[in-house]
Amino acid sequence: MTALAAPTVLDQLKALSHEIRFELVRHLALGERCVCDLEALLDLPQSKVSYHLGILRDAELVRSEQRGKKIYYTLRQDQLFRLGGSLLTELFVQPAPLTHQPHSLC
Repeated sequence: MTALAAPTVLDQLKALSHEIRFELVRHLALGERCVCDLEALLDLPQSKVSYHLGILRDAELVRSEQRGKKIYYTLRQDQLFRLGGSLLTELFVQPAPLTHQPHSLC
């Protein structure tokens, strides 16, 4: 059995970049929801909602739990907070010099 690699910052940003997935995250930010609730909120078929939730789950941005026949989703806030910090860390690897930039075009 091989272990799956943890999603990268880019993987998580790609997951959030789709309009439907972003809306799902916004609704889940208000609390736990079952798929049927999300279908109604987004006015989308169950298959489409489940597909996009699967992408968010693979990116480790949401957690799912089955209760009877229903699946409930919650937002992984820890991952979103970590994503913000990781994004800034990857963008600002080296501090930019404040004065005299020898490679400047102007």
